[in-house]
Amino acid sequence: MMKFVKNFRNDEDGAVTVDWVVLTAAVVGLAIAAYGSIQTGATDMTAATSTFLAGQTIGEVGAPAAD
Repeated sequence: MMKFVKNFRNDEDGAVTVDWVVLTAAVVGLAIAAYGSIQTGATDMTAATSTFLAGQTIGEVGAPAAD
């Protein structure tokens, strides 16, 4: 039993796993924060583009261009 406890205490595989979990959580947190900060701007830009495109007219095919 003591040999198992000593090996468990000296084994670093668990520590590496914990490091990767913490790093992954940090990356996910940063991605969520970035999404939250650009969401409003992207929505406003989409609405402005939609309004602009809705106001455009397309001429008839084969009709001379208006000057």
